[in-house]
Amino acid sequence: MFHIPALNEQVGREVEHHVNQLTKPPGSLGRLEQIVIELAKMTGSHAPRVTPPGVLVFAADHGVAEEGVSAFPQEVTAQMVLNFVSGGAAVNVFSRQIGAKFAVVDVGVASDIPTEGFISQKIKYGTDNFCAKEAMTRDEAKQAVLVGYEQAHRMIQEGIRCLIVGEMGIANTTAASAILAAISGETVERLVGKGTGISETVLAHKREVIERALELHRPDASDPLDLLAKIGGLEIAAMAGAMLAAAENRIPILLDGFICTTAALVARLFHPNVVHYMIAGHRSQEPGHRVALQLLRKEPLLDLHMRLGEGSGASVAFPLLQFATNMLNMATFESAKVSQGGE
Repeated sequence: MFHIPALNEQVGREVEHHVNQLTKPPGSLGRLEQIVIELAKMTGSHAPRVTPPGVLVFAADHGVAEEGVSAFPQEVTAQMVLNFVSGGAAVNVFSRQIGAKFAVVDVGVASDIPTEGFISQKIKYGTDNFCAKEAMTRDEAKQAVLVGYEQAHRMIQEGIRCLIVGEMGIANTTAASAILAAISGETVERLVGKGTGISETVLAHKREVIERALELHRPDASDPLDLLAKIGGLEIAAMAGAMLAAAENRIPILLDGFICTTAALVARLFHPNVVHYMIAGHRSQEPGHRVALQLLRKEPLLDLHMRLGEGSGASVAFPLLQFATNMLNMATFESAKVSQGGE
């Protein structure tokens, strides 16, 4: 279904050789050196570019919000879409700062949104409460993946060179925690945090809700559509699809926080090569994010104690990719006529 190329290891070796000829001690720019080599392998270019970035935010609601697992009411999802459209959210501010192309996509908000300025690809009015029934049908899950895939392709055709995928959906940390528990085999207690700021009482209830859903549905951790249909979210499915499209086109993916990284694990189930095109932007405060990053074998660029989502953490991390690629503009020892150190 998806055709993701292998990394271009030859170009990576050639760029590594060039980096070692720049006017600095080898390895002295630390992870920036490794980042540009990774970007060269991803893009197949000796001069990889990451600008302009694209920030693609998917919004959807979750029926499990009925269980009282979030600090905010469900109508906040639609209200935040309006905020995205008006440019007032954190990810809007950060996207403008990094010169990103920005779009928000309604893939499953539980109400009609009375405005323009967003992309309407609504599959259904929120998922069903997965404590009582499956979140969606397998076909709906597939549709959501394809929405993400197609929207990322649209941005790629507009010229983006790096993809940041964000989300908005009240109770989506509950769905993401359920997916991660199924994939990782870890206890729900270890994975589930306070999300947008719930109390200890609600946290205990949230964990119990997830355990109940896992026991009811017993999702197949090797089947991404089964996971998404039984305990997933429409925006999580769309995020996974967007990542698959980016990887198919050799576009680097800068991962955001917990929800995004869980979607990355789902994308990996569709095609393992997608992981090679991912760079972890930051580590969030959600306890499950550390586990998800370990499963992907990714070391985040930043740890600023963020837990907002939306694509905000990845947007903040993006300038580090620019620093890494701009490093290639340095002079070499030969061109600068600087003596190179011996062993």
